[in-house]
Amino acid sequence: MNTASAMLQPIQSDDIPLSERGPAPTRVVVAYGFWLFLLSDIIVFAALFAAYAVLVTRTVGGPSGSQLFNREHVFIETACLLASSFTCALSSLAIELHNKKYTYLFSALTFVLGIAFVALEFIEFTHMIVAGNGPTRSAFLSAFFALVGAHGIHVTLGLCWLVMMMAQVANFGFTARIARRLLCFSLFWHALDIVWIGVFTIVYLGAR
Repeated sequence: MNTASAMLQPIQSDDIPLSERGPAPTRVVVAYGFWLFLLSDIIVFAALFAAYAVLVTRTVGGPSGSQLFNREHVFIETACLLASSFTCALSSLAIELHNKKYTYLFSALTFVLGIAFVALEFIEFTHMIVAGNGPTRSAFLSAFFALVGAHGIHVTLGLCWLVMMMAQVANFGFTARIARRLLCFSLFWHALDIVWIGVFTIVYLGAR
C-alpha cells in the first residue's frame, strides 16, 4: 500500500467503540447522531401537542383546564425547571474549564431543581387522580396526562443520566469522550426546557 492510499484509510483505534468508528471524526459522528435523536424527540412532542390541541375541548361534561390547574403551583414548577437550565449552563462552563468543584456544585443544583420539578408534577397528578380526574375521565385529560407525563418522564430520565455522568467524571475525569457526553446531556436538558415552555404556554396559560 502506497503512502497516499494509507492516508485515505480511516484511523481505527481500539479505545473507540465500533459504533463510533468511521471516516468522520468521533465528535462529528456523535453530534450528528445526537441531533437526530433530539429532532425525533421533538417530533414525538409535536404529535402530543397536536393531539392535545384537538382534544382540549373534549371534556365529556367533566372539568376543563381552567377548573383543574393551579397556576401558582405550575409557576413554581416552571421556575424550578428554568433555574435548572441556568445551573446546567454554569455546569457546562465549569466543564470547559475542567473545574470539578464547580461542575459538581452546579450539577448538584441542577439535580435538586429537577427533582423539585418532578415532585411538584407528581403532586399535581396525584391530586387530580384522587379527585377522580385521571386520564380515563375524558379525552382532554388523556391528552393532558400523555403530554405532560411524557415530559416528566424525560426529565426523570435526564436526572438519572446526570447522576451517571457525574459518576463518570469522578472516575475518568474530563476526557474528550466524557466532555462530549456532558455536552449531549446539556443539549437534552435545554431541549426539555424549550418543550416545557410550550407546555406552560399552550396547556396552562391557554386554559381560560
